[in-house]
Amino acid sequence: MRLACVSAEGRGATDHLLAAIVERMGSEGFRLAGALRAVGPGAGAGHCDSALRLLPDGPVIDITQNLGTGSAACRMDAGALETAVAVATEQLMMQGADLVVLNKFGLSEAEGRGFRTMIAEALGRDLPVLLGVSDVHREAFDRFAGGMAVALPADEDAVLAWCLGAIPKVGGTSHVV
Repeated sequence: MRLACVSAEGRGATDHLLAAIVERMGSEGFRLAGALRAVGPGAGAGHCDSALRLLPDGPVIDITQNLGTGSAACRMDAGALETAVAVATEQLMMQGADLVVLNKFGLSEAEGRGFRTMIAEALGRDLPVLLGVSDVHREAFDRFAGGMAVALPADEDAVLAWCLGAIPKVGGTSHVV
């Protein structure tokens, strides 16, 4: 099983690190599947807004809901998240990938939902999986991974080296499922 996680210090730092890895891997011709938090203009009006950019080429799916200015309730739109999971998983099944990258193992995954099934599907297909994990959900991730995950340092070159080493080689070229 080739499963790795990374956590960078600072708000949005893991998202930016994973986006840099995806950019570099994509520019080298590797086929990617999964989802990253959309960052930049139009990616959410406030700090609680979130959208996922499905790999490799979209779509971008808003996974938070507008509850009004005074609301303190959870803004996560569980239906939209499950739609993102379904679309990303279907893309993986139809197009294959060399590497699956997910922005995080979060609350939904800790509770047995979210991208957890996609992670298992990818690992079952012998595809490497890289994901972000926060300290808040580290214990749940560790239970899920059963000691089989590698914790990578928040260093772009180290993460890239793991990705390149984790992708199976067949006849000197990357393995394409």
